[in-house]
Amino acid sequence: MIEWLKTAVFYEVFPPSFKDSDADGIGDLPGIIEKLDYIRELGCSALWLNPCFLSPFKDAGYDVEDYYRIAPRYGTNEDARKLFDEAHRRGMHVLLDLVPGHTSVTHPWFLKSCEPEPNEYWGRYVWNDSQDKPLPVGFEYGIAGALRGISDRPGTVATNCFSTQPALNYGFADVTDSEWMMRPEDPEPMKTRKAILDVCVFWRKMGCDGFRVDMASSLVKKDDMNRTANIRLWKAMRAYLDEQVPGTALVSEWGRPAQSLNAGFDMDFFLHFLPCYQALFRAETPFFSRGGKGDAKAFVDFYEETAAKIPEGGLMCMVTGNHDMPRIAWKLDPEELKLAYSFIFALPGAPFLYYGDEIGMRYIENLTSREGAFGRAGSRTPMQWDSSADCGFSSAPQDMLYFPTDPDPARPDAAAQAADPQSVFSTLKRILSVRGTLAAMENTAGIDFVFAEEYRCPLVFVRTPNPPEKRCAGAGASEGAVLVAVNPSEKEITVTARDFRRDPGLSRFRKTVLSVGAGAFADAGKLVIHPLSAAWISE
Repeated sequence: MIEWLKTAVFYEVFPPSFKDSDADGIGDLPGIIEKLDYIRELGCSALWLNPCFLSPFKDAGYDVEDYYRIAPRYGTNEDARKLFDEAHRRGMHVLLDLVPGHTSVTHPWFLKSCEPEPNEYWGRYVWNDSQDKPLPVGFEYGIAGALRGISDRPGTVATNCFSTQPALNYGFADVTDSEWMMRPEDPEPMKTRKAILDVCVFWRKMGCDGFRVDMASSLVKKDDMNRTANIRLWKAMRAYLDEQVPGTALVSEWGRPAQSLNAGFDMDFFLHFLPCYQALFRAETPFFSRGGKGDAKAFVDFYEETAAKIPEGGLMCMVTGNHDMPRIAWKLDPEELKLAYSFIFALPGAPFLYYGDEIGMRYIENLTSREGAFGRAGSRTPMQWDSSADCGFSSAPQDMLYFPTDPDPARPDAAAQAADPQSVFSTLKRILSVRGTLAAMENTAGIDFVFAEEYRCPLVFVRTPNPPEKRCAGAGASEGAVLVAVNPSEKEITVTARDFRRDPGLSRFRKTVLSVGAGAFADAGKLVIHPLSAAWISE
């Protein structure tokens, strides 16, 4: 396993909304460099940047026109190199967003594939052999849509997601029409694979540390539900990267860690399309809402079932949110957010913090879409650095901003929250600071959920440190196990030894290292958790 991942805490940056350095209303790479110290001092040690490559931006950069060039609105390739260097100088690491499943319709590869005469790019995308023959579209094929009549080429091309995103050709796991379907090992899909691997090698040699891989499970089409062919493909791609650029970190947008981590990825996310994830933070009644009527057990069951199937060292990563889902503050108020963070940042796996979630930025509903955002627009508004009209994001006029700022006069901002010891920001900073002192909070350390019942508070688990020979150099100095207890309800709760699923040995947990709200304590064989409170208690 890559050593730095064992203690990494990630901060996701949506570049056009983070920090504008040149007054054009759009965030950029120099703006990110300007805020590296802020991110590091908060307690995050790594970055994930959403797409930065040249693009017509029909889908916020997830429609790539040139994988080898930074989009001019964000800066230059040299700005990217400087970002990597400045991050490394601070002991930080950077992942770029890789989109291997499709390109823009303006990509030179696609334009060449549209030509009427066969050429070296005719097999780069998923084309059939006749405009009169419809492409099979649907979930079972892994094809979202199809385009025809767009060129003189006699055929129809498959798309992923939007109609501006033609699907790259990695072959079909089940070939039902040999006239145009190719197998993953056929020459053309292998050329596609090599082209994307060349992109990875280029940026690794520029200084990036790895990639978050968009739609990682969807490359091979007509794959079975177990994604057998995609797993085989990624194992081969992983092996190539290990040979060419060792130490490349890979995190997948897959949402099925039992598959992705066995395919060679270092990390996978719990994502919003999992009902058990929604139940924690974004359901009608989230578990972390103060009514105490939510359900965490479904997540715990899924977590335990999945953990039993992943390889040693694989990281199942929890996110506060991302660019595709409503912000976590959509359903949770500031006090509830603090409890949610005491849970998220106590789990194994590298946690991911979405920009602005550290201050509880709101999800803004009913914004006009831009660049394919649609309902996601409300999670992509400018970062709120201060209380000025433009939130400290840009000095451009308001009508030039990428998205409008939150119109609420009471909107949170980083400057005010940094000065308030009770704010969401200050609480999270404290959580991350304590986390770094505890060997039990290393990303690969063990976990045992000892209290998790359906529609019942609290949630209690124990983190157990790795044996000394398996700890990384950055693991915390405090070597004992840590009990984590979270009570989102408005009632004090007492849990006795007979209530636990497995006896955690309460008598050994005596030192409270973190309290949120009034906290909790263990005494005389019982655990008492105060209302709207959480605690980390060490041996």
